[in-house]
Amino acid sequence: MDTASEEADNERLWMGAVAAAIVALVGGALAFPKQVYDGFIWHYFWGPVLADANNASCAVRDGGTTKYIYDAATCATAPGPVAEPGYTLVSEVGYAVTLIVALMGVVYLLRRLNVGQERRLFYALFPFMLFGGALRVVEDANDALGQAGQSAIPFPWNTLIISPIIYFTVFAITLAALVVSVALARRGVVEDYEYPLAGIGTVVLAATVGYLVMLAMTTQTVSFYPQMLVVVLGGATLVTAVVWWAVNRYAPEINAGTAAMGAVVIWGHAVDGVANVAVLDWAGALGLAGQYGAKHPVNRAIIDITTNVFPASVTDVIGTAWPFLFVKIAAALAVVWVFDEQIFEESPRYAILLLIAIVAVGLGPGTRDMLRATFGI
Repeated sequence: MDTASEEADNERLWMGAVAAAIVALVGGALAFPKQVYDGFIWHYFWGPVLADANNASCAVRDGGTTKYIYDAATCATAPGPVAEPGYTLVSEVGYAVTLIVALMGVVYLLRRLNVGQERRLFYALFPFMLFGGALRVVEDANDALGQAGQSAIPFPWNTLIISPIIYFTVFAITLAALVVSVALARRGVVEDYEYPLAGIGTVVLAATVGYLVMLAMTTQTVSFYPQMLVVVLGGATLVTAVVWWAVNRYAPEINAGTAAMGAVVIWGHAVDGVANVAVLDWAGALGLAGQYGAKHPVNRAIIDITTNVFPASVTDVIGTAWPFLFVKIAAALAVVWVFDEQIFEESPRYAILLLIAIVAVGLGPGTRDMLRATFGI
């Protein structure tokens, strides 16, 4: 079997698997609505979005209808299924599986377009990695404005920028930008598709941050704390520089495959780690007015472990979120190490897309935490 036929078979297998999964979910929801839809799809995925979109403490599925509760104590005693804004381990695993499947589909698309073998694609998509986190802050701002009776994006349109729907929104925008950029290059308008792709990403990122700046200038709900940008971006850059120097000095084999992309991977996860520490441990010292909490199960688990292991006399001084930064750096280094030269030689498109996804997983939440605190949301 030649390579073209094998790739075509793989594409058909992927499409068949995706179609089968969709049929199974839809069919199961129709045949067993209480168990499959209410107890799984709604409970772990759609319910948290609805609760978040309506500024509720939780959403409750009762008799085929959704009810919103705005008191945390009532949520704790409400009959299930109960969905609270944020993530659970089940939802995060589901998102991870969806991401991997989507990446495989993008690989097939890039093969069809005959692009994506070069590392320039990684850097061209970098603005979109920041854009996803910034767009999520727009919804955070919308929630804050809604509590003041000034909501600009009404329900259900705000669900487009709430997890997990926002992943599909950002994915669609990025995919459209890629297709447009490739079309411009094919028609001779530009020499390389990466330039307009990076340009589109920069424009949507600037527009999103610009909207937040406008809210800070025109409303009392949204503020501006530039010290957060200095601390997070400066801290992440400093951490990355130290780690990168140590890698090149003592263990250059770790970065043999990724080269400069490895530094971006570490920086993206350092942003997430430093942003968590700054928001959760240093909010008072940095003069932030709001109170922030850990939204991801991993963050909460690390904080719980730190609280239980170290005495209060220690955590009162250095905080409880700092181990998360070390976990993020260790995970980033492990990823960079795994991506050796052989992976890039055998499947450059898939390797590059995986690295893009890995950076986005760190930089997206990190950007959101940083910008939320920057704009006092």
